[in-house]
Amino acid sequence: MTEEQRYLLDLWGYLHIKGAFGGKELEDAQAAAERYVHSEPENLPDGFAVDGKRHVHGFAFDKSLERLATHPSIWPFIKEITKGRPRLTSGTLQIDRPIPENEPLRFHCARDDYGWDAMRWDVRDGRIFCNHMVAFPYLTDVNPGDGGLLVVPGSHKSNFERPPDLFNGGFVSDGDDLPGGVVNITPKAGDVVLMSESVTHGALPWKPQDRYRMYLVLRYHPQYTEGDSMPDEIVGRLSPETRELVSKAAHKVVKEITKKDVVTLS
Repeated sequence: MTEEQRYLLDLWGYLHIKGAFGGKELEDAQAAAERYVHSEPENLPDGFAVDGKRHVHGFAFDKSLERLATHPSIWPFIKEITKGRPRLTSGTLQIDRPIPENEPLRFHCARDDYGWDAMRWDVRDGRIFCNHMVAFPYLTDVNPGDGGLLVVPGSHKSNFERPPDLFNGGFVSDGDDLPGGVVNITPKAGDVVLMSESVTHGALPWKPQDRYRMYLVLRYHPQYTEGDSMPDEIVGRLSPETRELVSKAAHKVVKEITKKDVVTLS
């Protein structure tokens, strides 16, 4: 993580990494995601399922998607932010389609869902610590005017609860008339957005009729955090390196994967 990246991530609570992956790496991930999306539910391997726009455990569907969980563009961030004690807790493939019921996603954050004491964002010895970081590797383009991710930069540090009527009551549907302080992030395929779950965020309805927004939602916590483990059917598909990453561990345990600057799946 460069000093500029660290400054902006601490300032905004998110970071847009442009051109994080591309070429065959991107093409393989896109093809794998399309196979999942177009599979009949009854033909999916054990452990996989479709829940609305969520394609459950999508990161484990193919090695090209699994590799993104430890991709060199985000791995240094994940190690620093978890103080060298990372755990991947989920990895969903998500699709936004131009469907009639595609309403805006209401603004929310982890403090809304779990309480003010559920989130941490600290800086010690020049390093950021966060106990719930999300990475969004994008597999398709999002252009200005398409819709998609909304964020309120800096809201991860707010000391006050968000007034319920602020930002149109949390529902923003017009990308051409965003409330003050709200930003619409428009990544291209191969970009990654890193974001603290304590950032207030939502989404505009997806507008394009001829394409959809396709991306992974990778969630990282400290390895000692409580929470459900992934199903055995999913863990069994993973490479040993990723299997270690998704495992729980005590505070003082140092996972072998964290000793690597570049992770190569075996």
